[in-house]
Amino acid sequence: MWKYLFFVALILVAASAHAQIAALDNAKYMAVLKVVVNYKMADENIVDDLDKLRESERFRKELEKIVNKLDNSKQSDASNRRVMRILEQAGKDVYRELK
Repeated sequence: MWKYLFFVALILVAASAHAQIAALDNAKYMAVLKVVVNYKMADENIVDDLDKLRESERFRKELEKIVNKLDNSKQSDASNRRVMRILEQAGKDVYRELK
């Protein structure tokens, strides 16, 4: 009986550790993505186009509507989950490409 309980407790601890490592990996991929995007936004090939977009009232309104659809407090929202998966995968891909 005690062996069984110990075994179950060991599995729970291992699962918790695995979840923590996965969460850290996701955070790492998001951080890499943010740094690379910020760096590439200063690329001389796109900086002029980015400045034009920043000045565009139409684009700013469109971007505001897009951002308003996001909600960091509602992880259960399907759209938020899909966006997070896309960002995490993109960060993972960039990380692997540049590592």
